[in-house]
Amino acid sequence: MSSVLPLIAVIVTVIAGWALIKRVQTHMVLLFAGLAILICVALAGVGFLPKGVKPSGFWLFDIFATLKSIATKQSSGIGFLIMTAGGFAAYMDRIGAAKALVTVIPSAAGLAMLLLVALFPILKAVGVSAAAAAAVIGTSAGMTFAPTAGTASLAAKVGGLDPIIYLVQYQLPLAIPTLIVAAIAHYFVQRYYDKKGDDQVAEVVEVKKVDVPVVPKWYAFFPVLPIALLIIFSKLVVSSIKLDTVAALFMVWVLVVIVEWIRLRDVKKIFKDGMAMFQAMGKMFTGIVALIICAEFFATGLKTSGLIDVIINSANGVGAGMGVMTVILTAIVSLVTFLTGSGVGAYSSFASLAPDVAAGFGGSVEALVTPMQFASGMIRAMSPVAGVIIAVAGAAGVSPMAIVRRTWIPMTLGLITTLIFNQIFFG
Repeated sequence: MSSVLPLIAVIVTVIAGWALIKRVQTHMVLLFAGLAILICVALAGVGFLPKGVKPSGFWLFDIFATLKSIATKQSSGIGFLIMTAGGFAAYMDRIGAAKALVTVIPSAAGLAMLLLVALFPILKAVGVSAAAAAAVIGTSAGMTFAPTAGTASLAAKVGGLDPIIYLVQYQLPLAIPTLIVAAIAHYFVQRYYDKKGDDQVAEVVEVKKVDVPVVPKWYAFFPVLPIALLIIFSKLVVSSIKLDTVAALFMVWVLVVIVEWIRLRDVKKIFKDGMAMFQAMGKMFTGIVALIICAEFFATGLKTSGLIDVIINSANGVGAGMGVMTVILTAIVSLVTFLTGSGVGAYSSFASLAPDVAAGFGGSVEALVTPMQFASGMIRAMSPVAGVIIAVAGAAGVSPMAIVRRTWIPMTLGLITTLIFNQIFFG
């Protein structure tokens, strides 16, 4: 039976893909897809338990012990980092510091909505068309290379790197040329469609302004303080002292609470605002961390079924190298992202496969995961079902497809640029 396991994995994956296209809840689709594959793997007598997990003596219990192991690892590792980063961003937004510096928001939709309130009216006032402004805002989070962003943190974890080192050594060398190409493409594409003037009109959705506290301008320093500290206390500057990312976020959070206490002297309000950190951490768990857990459970099924080995052996058989596999996996992530509108779900499902694929070709894990991670953001910005595109289209009073036709060329050229420079620098 073990010989048909890769075929079973393909069938289950196709069914899961169909379910995602039909907008079935992503977490549960990946969970049950992984469960179905692992049941077949267990019945075939193939081992699947992660390292460090002792067999219970009954295969069904072992499957859920695998799920427990994955959940424990993610909740205390990269998942906790994502939760803390999300909580910190929420607190910065709560006290008004995020308004002073919008780049702290690690969420595409959150950043887009903030820019719609703060930047959209300004762009329209200087003569930019509503559709062009919305298209640019919709692609603002196309490349999530902030070290506190969920997909970036996951990529660093998969590559076994500190998020700051991953940012400087692997993301920025690709992000800079990609941003330049995308920006130039935006200029010509938006000008072309503005001249055509045939955007499909839809009902304008009013973006309500959210009341935020008026804070001193120097509060803009707080959102970037954790990143500054992480850069200083890393191998890049002070290598003798190591600062953990989560510790940095908690430390700055406590510091800001103290500053708020000194400035406002309203203990009840300040402590209530401080709770925004923990409340948002809970939301991040249900949204992103739970998705990563389910995605890794699904990936465990794919790996133990032997499907990844079949793909690697087949690629080696036809002479395909690491570069070809990078393009293939990036294309898969791109397709799933486009169809589902979720970059996190698509990337999380395949990122954990990267070490095995890279080892099979003798390549770098970082060179494999970075284009995949960038694709999860850029392709989301050209998906008509992505929340960020629907939001900016509503604000501009045009259809999502009117936005997509303005974003797909800059994002496609950007992704091609990423793949080219990834091959030049790390191939």
